[in-house]
Amino acid sequence: MPNPLFQPSTLPFEFPDFPAITAAHYLQAAEAGVAKHLEELSSIAHNTDAPSFENTFVALERSGQLLRRSIMAYWTVFSAHGTDDLREIDPKIQSLNSSHMDAIHLDKELFDRLASFDAKELTGEDARLVSETLRTFRAAGAELSEEKKVSLRELNGRITDLSSEYSRKLLGAMNEAAPHFETAEELAGLTEGELAAAADAAREAGHTSGYLLTLVLPTGQPLLARLENSDSRRRLFTASLTRGQEGENRTLDIAAQMAGLRATRAELLGHGTHAEAVLEEATAPSLAAVRERLAELVPPAVANARAEAEELAKISGAAIQPWDWAYYSAAVAKERYTLDRGALREYFELDAVLTRGVFTAAQKLYGLTFKERTDLPLYHPDVRIWNVFNEDGSALGLFLGDFFARPTKSGGAWMNSIRESVSLFGERPVVTNTLNIPKPSAGEPALVSLDEVNTLFHEFGHALHGLFSSGVYPSLAGTSVPRDFVEYPSQVNEMWALHQEILPNYAAHHRTGEAFPAGTAKKLEAAALWGEGFATTEYLTAAVLDLAWHSLHAGEIVADPDAFEDRVLREAGLIPGLVPSRYRTGYFKHIFDGGYSAGYYSYIWSEVLDADTGEWFTENGGLLRANGDHFRKELLSRGNTRDPLESYEAFRGRAARIEPLLVRRGLAKG
Repeated sequence: MPNPLFQPSTLPFEFPDFPAITAAHYLQAAEAGVAKHLEELSSIAHNTDAPSFENTFVALERSGQLLRRSIMAYWTVFSAHGTDDLREIDPKIQSLNSSHMDAIHLDKELFDRLASFDAKELTGEDARLVSETLRTFRAAGAELSEEKKVSLRELNGRITDLSSEYSRKLLGAMNEAAPHFETAEELAGLTEGELAAAADAAREAGHTSGYLLTLVLPTGQPLLARLENSDSRRRLFTASLTRGQEGENRTLDIAAQMAGLRATRAELLGHGTHAEAVLEEATAPSLAAVRERLAELVPPAVANARAEAEELAKISGAAIQPWDWAYYSAAVAKERYTLDRGALREYFELDAVLTRGVFTAAQKLYGLTFKERTDLPLYHPDVRIWNVFNEDGSALGLFLGDFFARPTKSGGAWMNSIRESVSLFGERPVVTNTLNIPKPSAGEPALVSLDEVNTLFHEFGHALHGLFSSGVYPSLAGTSVPRDFVEYPSQVNEMWALHQEILPNYAAHHRTGEAFPAGTAKKLEAAALWGEGFATTEYLTAAVLDLAWHSLHAGEIVADPDAFEDRVLREAGLIPGLVPSRYRTGYFKHIFDGGYSAGYYSYIWSEVLDADTGEWFTENGGLLRANGDHFRKELLSRGNTRDPLESYEAFRGRAARIEPLLVRRGLAKG
């Protein structure tokens, strides 16, 4: 049959006909897309007319549509449902894409034409397109000598190959490390539904009996808070902590090689380290400023974590072990704040949280409405899809939700765009949210933890950023903002999860319909500072680890990644033996296969803006349409069409202050 990707889809919103697209189609379309794009770029570079904005920069934005269409569909499917045939072609597609980016950015004739254009008469988004395009080309090596460009291409290719290998091995390590338990007694504390799901997972993995606890990407596994058997907690924690360290799915050496190659590339591009190269394109003013911020936060966070450990030891009767932390922390919350976080799951049913919580907040703030549809062809039967409408009834875009874990899905949670809101193409957005919630057994409700409730709101914040984009050009649209700004809109959206006007809509007992217990939300707010020492230290450990790997200099070799990790964390004043990193080197997908290299600090950097924004909403009446419209107009819709910090100041009326973050995290002095 003809390749479905060769022409724009005739389905609504140009939605891809996923079931009709094979792995061979994706590869064929990517290869053909690269070839066609190179022809288009050559036409731009060799145009005999004088360079103009339209025939150079806009022409560049218009080019490559076959490749763009194919790669956006492929990335969506591969990360969410990476079947064996897709995994087989992934190294080829990743290598093809990496080589093609080099072919674009290192094309001297193309860059010379771009750089020769006089943009002084341009304003607004047009001027931004010129400055951002030239910045991207220069950062990618456009001004290097031809000899150095050859070296750069080789380095980029090797890094891409290693990234793809890291991803494949990590998925294998995740599945391989999932601990198997023979008896239900070992899993005391789990609900009947969770036991049934674990039994199903064991059968699917080839076990004839018992229970399999599948792993999520972070070190902290949600079930650690409720497993009553300490040895079972130890087994689950150890399985999580040691992923990627041994055997055929060892990822540590790949990570070390990637860090070394990135350091070499940074030197070639004129930077001391990879981290310095990354920070050139961030909103943070410098690498020194980021390090100063992290160093400022570490001592009070660690002090808080140690104080929490002392409290936990009083309850456990012995010095706390890292695998027991979540269990006894939940016990403290239950005793001190009469909060049973495990029992709260009974009030959080996935569909209710989504449709009566996440969607309701979007309706109240932005006037959006949602209508589920079942007529579009999806890449997996678990995926759901909704039409999203503006308040006036006009179509805004499509939203896909893919919520359940499966062996073919990468760990973690994320947002993707299948199509973007780009007026240059008359295109409307199609965005996805992908999570890894354990799938319940047939007939059982999908109950989620409070953390997963927050994740649903968080990822939908990314979705709103994509849905509301109103840019002209694809390279500036939606979430195409600096890495240390992209998490900000998603973190803001978390503030509505426990809001007094939202929580009662979705929080009801899944069997009895009983309302969320009166006063529990206030208890959760009062308890919010409990555990912040651990949470902040766990996060900072990951941020420091990321910067350590990416502060290596060219030629600096790390022979023992485990020892390197332990050393740099302890030197930073952290306590990895008690509070391990949220992600260790062996499974730090964000930085070795996720675009966050030297950028994991972004979450805390963005949280400064987020906490300050929360203060603004509170000062201005909270969940009001006027507030939502203002936030949408000045920030969510802007993408990278102007400096994101300029958008923030247009929204807030001033630059952000750090004090709200310090109060939220329990780090404020006095």
